Amino acid sequence: MNWVNTSVDNYYNWLREKTFIQKDLNTDWFLINTPFIGAFNDTIEIYAKKNGSLLKLSDNGETISNLEIQGLQIQGSKRRKSLLDSILINYGVKIDNDELVIETNIDKFSQSKHNILSAIIEINDLYVLSNHNVASIFKEDVRNHLDSQNIIFTPDFISKGSTGLEFNFDFQIALRDKEIVIKSFNTINKSNLPTFLFSWDDIKPVREKITKKNVTAIAIINDIDKEVKTEFLEALKSKNANFILWSDKDSVENKKLLVA
Repeated sequence: MNWVNTSVDNYYNWLREKTFIQKDLNTDWFLINTPFIGAFNDTIEIYAKKNGSLLKLSDNGETISNLEIQGLQIQGSKRRKSLLDSILINYGVKIDNDELVIETNIDKFSQSKHNILSAIIEINDLYVLSNHNVASIFKEDVRNHLDSQNIIFTPDFISKGSTGLEFNFDFQIALRDKEIVIKSFNTINKSNLPTFLFSWDDIKPVREKITKKNVTAIAIINDIDKEVKTEFLEALKSKNANFILWSDKDSVENKKLLVA
């Protein structure tokens, strides 16, 4: 026996030693605690019940619930729903009231247990699509775009406004006679838009007094697979703030906004 066979055998032994089984005293369900790591650095648990020759495996609704706790809502997003459905189909898992379920014959226990665990692990990884993380990813996309245009900028620019408050902008571009502050919006709404407009309006007179330059603002908005309401764009125009829709970032006009 070579070292690979020995290592695989050791892995199987480790799985067995780290798997704990507990019967629910009031039902026919068994809890199977596995060594695999879940959403919150805890171990993944699945539930099993046998009825004659029929087997039912379940996650007790914990996987979808954990995503929601992390800020990821599956409902309302076609893209997220499509990703979830793809995972479920790949592993033969059904979803019933947010509960992941496999129903099959008892002689398929091993493969079914493997499948539901694999589905849980992959679905847990969808947390990277939560609003906070997706926003961070889009901010990085904007940064890469600025780099690709050889634009020199200051990231995470902080400036104090006339109210005495300090405001953070994702990027600042300092030109010879002009200064540009940029905020990236993975999603723009009635909450973050007014905040952006107020912060820019507040720092503008202060920055212009300090730098002796004209200060402008640009909102870079992710419109890929989502609609940006006209009212938000009109609000930006009314406050003389520029905007760049991500789908049109490479247009001549939008490239000029970043340097002119």
